[in-house]
Amino acid sequence: MTVELHSDLAYRPAPAPREIRINTHPQTEIERRHKHSRSSYSDGSPLMSRNNSLTFRPAKRFLTGPDKTIAVINAAGRQAASFIRVATAVGYHVRAQMRNLEGVIATEVATNPNVTVLLGELYTKEKSKPGEPAQIDVSKNGPISGIGVNHNLIKELFRGTQLAFINTTFYGDENLIGEALADAAKAAGIQHYVYSSMPDHNTYNPDWPSLPLWSSKHQVEEYVRKIGLPATFVYTGIYNNNFTSLPYPLFCTALQKDGSFVWQAPFHPDAKLPWLDAEHDVGPAVLQIFKDGVKKWGGGKRIALAYEMLTPREACRHFAKGVGRPVRYVQGPIEVTVPIPEGYRCQLEALETLFTLGGDDPKKQPPYFGDLELENDCPKTALELWEGPRGLEEYAREVFPLEEHANGLTWMLEEEDEGETEPENNGNGNDYGVKGGSNHQPEEGHANGDHNHHQQQNGSVPRNGEYHHHQHQNGDRHDSEDEDDDDEDEGLVMRGPKREDEGWLA
Repeated sequence: MTVELHSDLAYRPAPAPREIRINTHPQTEIERRHKHSRSSYSDGSPLMSRNNSLTFRPAKRFLTGPDKTIAVINAAGRQAASFIRVATAVGYHVRAQMRNLEGVIATEVATNPNVTVLLGELYTKEKSKPGEPAQIDVSKNGPISGIGVNHNLIKELFRGTQLAFINTTFYGDENLIGEALADAAKAAGIQHYVYSSMPDHNTYNPDWPSLPLWSSKHQVEEYVRKIGLPATFVYTGIYNNNFTSLPYPLFCTALQKDGSFVWQAPFHPDAKLPWLDAEHDVGPAVLQIFKDGVKKWGGGKRIALAYEMLTPREACRHFAKGVGRPVRYVQGPIEVTVPIPEGYRCQLEALETLFTLGGDDPKKQPPYFGDLELENDCPKTALELWEGPRGLEEYAREVFPLEEHANGLTWMLEEEDEGETEPENNGNGNDYGVKGGSNHQPEEGHANGDHNHHQQQNGSVPRNGEYHHHQHQNGDRHDSEDEDDDDEDEGLVMRGPKREDEGWLA
């Protein structure tokens, strides 16, 4: 029997309001006192506190949750999921756009009672004409023939919302989608628009190349400023969560035969970089921005959201201490050994060019955030927003092994002969960093990119009609359109709970 999905129904109805009864009868003298009628200390005792058993305590205040709804896109991405988790926990309602319902994070968001999910892409795709390629790479930077903007979904996203946390990605024309989101937000009267932006390095120095996926965000930021939205722009540092021993480019910590890890990247070993645990710290920080409001953070203020400034060598030192194994840094080219979206490939090529411009001088490496003043602010402003960040060492100790295991890896289960392994000095005073080429190979069995079987590990959402949700992809979705979606994401062949489509740069 075919189940009909009703696009006119919200994914999850808002919970029915509960009546809160307040006792309006005056309290007696006995009721005003603490349940314990005696104290061991005299009134003059230094141990007598204002909360002792004889101190009058005023009646408890009945607190109401925030009466605001927040629009969020790419809700299964790291930034958005972190924010949704925290915002809904304190009572905010969220209208969340998601590309699909696949994966553990999507399930978490979809089953959250304070979330209304709008399912569909932010872009539209025309049917291919005879003679045209059937597959379109929607990750390419800039205008793409046959790819438009899903204005219907975007308009519906902002319906009844007052706040917005927006983090666009490279799926579709990011510039057009970003502008459409800003226009819809302004039309809906959004009171505070927080946009996750990144720099266009070429605007700071004509000798610095633009990173395609970051320059698109910069252009969206400029448009938001132009139309006068009450906005705040957050610039996120390198995710701690990017590290994986799977052969993903740029942040692969390749597992060696001796049990150690090697990270190869183009960054200078001694150049400071900003770091952030996206899943743990984006949510609380962005929530505080909304709580403080536009009076403090509006007017187009930019915030560097990073809690540690570490060189690659220092990052490996922290990581090694947390994971209990040696971790060695190698400055070298970005190795791409698995299929990746074309847009991300262009980003990596430009990134390698940009961050090798300084040569042997770490001080000449361009700042990660482009603006040196913004980079020097780390982590001052970030700590004003959220004082409980999870550092790289803690991530490596408590989270990295769990994510690796969720991706089907088993190195963390292997018994150590003598407990934790301490990093060894390589003889030149550098325990972790070696500059130059690399001949390391990923652990045998983990280099072929065949990890599709981890995609739905305890993470699929029921499709039997238990939930109702909006679907916005040029009208109703059909089986043929689902097949097209699979084709366009063919470049992401390794999928798992940690590495979903949105997880690459979101």
